[in-house]
Amino acid sequence: MLETIARRFEEILPKASDCTYCAARFVEQRSERIAVRQNVVQPLALDTDVGAMITVMHAGSYGYAATNDLSPNGLRTAVERARSWAAKVALRTVDYGKIVLPHPRGAYRSPIAKPWASLDLGDKIALLMEHSQRLKAHDDIVDWEAVLWRVETTTLFVTNGGGRVTQTIDYVAPRLSVTANRDTETQTRSTGVYDHSQQGGLVVLDRAQMHHFSELLPVEVMQLLTAPNCPSGPRDLVLMPDQMMLQIHESIGHPLELDRILGDERNYAGTSFVTLDMFGRYQYGSPLLDVTFDPVRGEQQASYAFDDDGVPAEKVYVIRGGILERPLGSAFSQARAGVAGTANARATSWNRPPIDRMANLNVESGTSSFDAILGGVEKGILMTTNCSWSIDDSRNKFQFGCEKGQLIENGKLGPIVKNPNYRGVSATFWRSLTAVGDASTLEVLAAPFCGKGEPNQVVNVGHASPVCRFDGIDVFGGE
Repeated sequence: MLETIARRFEEILPKASDCTYCAARFVEQRSERIAVRQNVVQPLALDTDVGAMITVMHAGSYGYAATNDLSPNGLRTAVERARSWAAKVALRTVDYGKIVLPHPRGAYRSPIAKPWASLDLGDKIALLMEHSQRLKAHDDIVDWEAVLWRVETTTLFVTNGGGRVTQTIDYVAPRLSVTANRDTETQTRSTGVYDHSQQGGLVVLDRAQMHHFSELLPVEVMQLLTAPNCPSGPRDLVLMPDQMMLQIHESIGHPLELDRILGDERNYAGTSFVTLDMFGRYQYGSPLLDVTFDPVRGEQQASYAFDDDGVPAEKVYVIRGGILERPLGSAFSQARAGVAGTANARATSWNRPPIDRMANLNVESGTSSFDAILGGVEKGILMTTNCSWSIDDSRNKFQFGCEKGQLIENGKLGPIVKNPNYRGVSATFWRSLTAVGDASTLEVLAAPFCGKGEPNQVVNVGHASPVCRFDGIDVFGGE
């Protein structure tokens, strides 16, 4: 099928002098979701979505058109429609004729250690049923679920300058959740919202420690039912990777998206406290903070070899030694802003244009062991697994809640507390970073439902992080 589509693209992509650039992006996405809730198999969800997006640079402007009619005539019509849109808005905003996009050739395929098809449907259901039965470990547990979700996306990218790229991204997303209730108290423990999603096939189930968590989560949810409420006041805060993930996402990732900094997202997802003059000099965090955009880490969920504009992907530092170095800005945004960015033009499907998005945004490992991180705390709290978040339109003031907290006294873990929350300001929060865990504390996690853009686009994002410690953070309990 890909060869047929490629030939059609190459036949219809205009080579006339009035189109400086034309590209076609074919996308086929297949997903399967299997769930067992309260020991009952849920309806199987199977989805397939196929179509193509045409991008044209014409008369110094930019136009695009999508179609699910992949016939030669359907693709030809989409090209003409894209050309027409480009002509209608010629030079009204940016001179796109000055932007040079590549004509890449290459391929990428997720490294699959254990194929999805190596386990048949019955065996997958049996595995989830086994986890489900473990989760129901107490009469006070009122809801529980084990889920397995797989998404495979094949993309073909062809340009009128001879570019041709094929990429197949295949990730598996497991999830366990358990909820307990006693009288008026209800608590939930989970593995997050598909936080353990990775590329690699069914080996992801082993990496996610499904057997471990199906035994641990029921124990912890029962502890939370009788735990005291989280205390309030300033404390040192130790964040586990599954909470660091969301902290990175909301207070580093979104503020650094260049189209947001340029104002494109103002009407929908907000702006950013970051301004263009900050790059190269702004102290975003303490000298311990190193953050990389790394779309080439094989097992991570949002890895790829080329972004959706055909720009080759590479690992780059966006924050180094606490200093802000570059934004998450794709080729179009870089040209508009006059700053270096990253290969992060991404689209949720064939019927959306690429925009500036996070891919894999990671905090690099430090040198502190987990025991050393705790040992530096006289009075603090450890928090794990996000359950709520709120952040203002400029991605600055924030408030996050976690499923589980544990007090730290004189370098030792103490009692578990429920409803732990903390708040801060992005512009100062990262400067309070006083310890970054070593590689033994790092986890590779994901956020598969990041929304942005008009019309809305939901993409998968990867975040790897070690355990981190922040000093003097405002924590508080909730009901």
